[in-house]
Parts: sequence; structure tokens; C-alpha cells
Amino acid sequence: MELQVLTADDLEKFRKQLLTDIENLLNVKYPKKWLKTNEVMELLGISEVTLQTLRNKGLIPFRKLGGTVYFNAEELDEYISKL
Repeated sequence: MELQVLTADDLEKFRKQLLTDIENLLNVKYPKKWLKTNEVMELLGISEVTLQTLRNKGLIPFRKLGGTVYFNAEELDEYISKL
């Protein structure tokens, strides 16, 4: 078994690389799974009344938690692909 000696330079390089990797992970924008009404209106380019009509007709599935309506991004993608 061969022993390797780490120098202060080696540790400094490791520290910088580790910080860079962490920073890159934090900057990744993961798509949101649940969207609020205003986000869906902006995404589809429709008014609140039109979105309400689509909800009432059962064309766009949604969940209501408290007083806030949420739309599942995957289900919304399926709806958009059917258009």
C-alpha cells in the first residue's frame, strides 16, 4: 500500500474545487413541481377567467390547499401537449 503526502497546496485546490461544485449545485434551477394560478396564466398566456373556465370544465387538473390553487407542472405539460 502506497502512502501519498498531501500538501497545503493540494488541500487548497481541493477546497476551491469543493466550493465551486457546491456553488454550481446551488445555482441549478430545478423546475417547480407545483405552480400557482398567476404562474399558469403567464405560462399559457391566458386570463384568470379563462383559467377558471378550464378548471371548471375539468380540462386542467388542480389541487386546492387552503385558499390557494396549485397546478401540477407535469399534468399541465400533458394538457399543453394535447392542444
